[in-house]
Amino acid sequence: MASNGQTNLALNLDEGTEMDQQKEENQMDVTESIRQPHQHALLYSVDDVPPWHLSCLLGFQHYLMMFGGTISVPFILTPALCVEENDPVRSAIVSTIIFVSGIITLLQCTIGIRLPIVQGGTFAFLVPTFAILNLPEWSCPAPEVMANMTYEDKTELWQLRMREVQGAIVVASVFQLAIGVFGIVGLILRFITPLTIAPAIVMVGLSLFGAAGNMAGKHWGISALTIILVIVFSQYLKHVKCPLPTYRKEHGWSIKKLDIFTLLPVLLSIVLVWTLCAILTASGALQLGSPARTDNKINILLEAPWFRFPYPCQWGLPTVSVAAVFGMLAGVLASAIESIGDYYACARLAGARPPPVHAMNRGIAIEGLGCILAGIWGSGNGTTSYSENIGAIGVTKVGSRRVIQAAALMMMVFGVLSKFGALFITIPEPIIGGIFCVLFGMIAATGLANLQFIDLNSSRNLLVLGFSIFFSLVLSQWMKAHPGAIDSGSQIFDQIATVLMSTSMFTAGVLGFFLDNTIPGTDEERGLTKWLAHPDPNIENSNEESERELTQCTYDIPVITPWLKSQKWAAYLPFLPSYQPDVWKRKTRSWRGKSKDTPNGKTAAFQMSSVQLPTA
Repeated sequence: MASNGQTNLALNLDEGTEMDQQKEENQMDVTESIRQPHQHALLYSVDDVPPWHLSCLLGFQHYLMMFGGTISVPFILTPALCVEENDPVRSAIVSTIIFVSGIITLLQCTIGIRLPIVQGGTFAFLVPTFAILNLPEWSCPAPEVMANMTYEDKTELWQLRMREVQGAIVVASVFQLAIGVFGIVGLILRFITPLTIAPAIVMVGLSLFGAAGNMAGKHWGISALTIILVIVFSQYLKHVKCPLPTYRKEHGWSIKKLDIFTLLPVLLSIVLVWTLCAILTASGALQLGSPARTDNKINILLEAPWFRFPYPCQWGLPTVSVAAVFGMLAGVLASAIESIGDYYACARLAGARPPPVHAMNRGIAIEGLGCILAGIWGSGNGTTSYSENIGAIGVTKVGSRRVIQAAALMMMVFGVLSKFGALFITIPEPIIGGIFCVLFGMIAATGLANLQFIDLNSSRNLLVLGFSIFFSLVLSQWMKAHPGAIDSGSQIFDQIATVLMSTSMFTAGVLGFFLDNTIPGTDEERGLTKWLAHPDPNIENSNEESERELTQCTYDIPVITPWLKSQKWAAYLPFLPSYQPDVWKRKTRSWRGKSKDTPNGKTAAFQMSSVQLPTA
């Protein structure tokens, strides 16, 4: 009898234990599905390492993506610097910005945000740059005056302006470095919700429709063919595997089937349409001056040297003026805010959880450092996260960090091989415009994907979402149509306000941030219940599996993270993986609680000296 009772009790306990384990497994499955909803669709996620040859091919594809947007910055900037169209220095400026972008991309992927994100030239710096160069002392001489100047005089003319722009970028970028190092970015992350991120990312894609339309509209036939090929390769042929010969030392030659259309849809489309344009150019089917011809910029290729190593201060020491620095701050601020939205979009597409506080702080700090290096090198521009490359991750289903690191090395090599880098300038703009039409649409859709966390039946949420997107479009377009609308009497304030209000992503993010955090709503309604289901490495957890996950965290700095987590001082630095926000609170409470003399006669100062800080 007692034995049977004990047996039944043991069986009941076993059944209860199995039910508890099953519930825990189901909860873990739900959490995992929330954390990485699209990882199953990725061929390579952020921490995966593809074969070296595949990494090179995919990295080259990303290089071509960033090249189209990056070279447009120097071509827009050089006329304002008084650089003539036939001056070969244009190729030198292009090589410089490509080389510096490679350095910053490698730093960002390795020790910065550690996501597969490309750094390159940004249009956010062009508006304040033009505001500086439009000042009377920097206006270009009349064409007849330029015609009578020697080449040395013309060189000194544009280098003076370049040095002024360099100085403004370097000093203003120190502000971006500081807000990352001191954790100012992390302070606002606690208030960032799906309804803050969604409008901002949507506007990253939608705000670029003008650039994509202008490039694609120069020859709709070529751009439409490019769009069709990208869609066919990435969607209709994504399950088709191509047999390719492979060689292994153990087995010799063999045939291996690869998902070539899924991996390289953008690269294949560019190569095929570029080849077609070259054939049409050689046969004379395209008229002279047609944007689809491949020889429109052939003179830059012919005049570019084979080798040229960019070096710091190659145009002279930067000069600094207060008005220029404050004007450039607007570009720095807009670029930093845009990058925050890019980080969330990139993490989602690459199969990673949302970036923790320390990674966001470190990413912004590295971008600030990148802008400082770009200013010192003399690219005439800063660096920021490239949205088009984030869109490429969604198309190719490859979010590996190693691929972007390979692309960064290619940027540095091609920045030195000026002739090879200048070759890609011959890619017709309609091809780049067709690629942008697909990729920018992917970015906008990625922003909308964040809406899965919120209640879309709530009129509150619909108001926040719809108004943030629509009004940001209205305000940015109105500001562009009325560039001198803001006239407060302070030129510096006018420049900053004009740049920020003209940036639709900034406006949408600020509106979503303000409305979602002030209009009453439940956590479930706002999507915070699912949004906060992502585990945070800053939260202590005794679970062995969680601890094992933390040691392999995507956002940890390689090699030194275990050592940092063993150091007490590292818990106070907001840009390190060992950062613990609660340490400051506990330290402050310990000071406040021991501010008076204690009953045993010890003074507060004595006790504070003996306080032991908690380990990270």
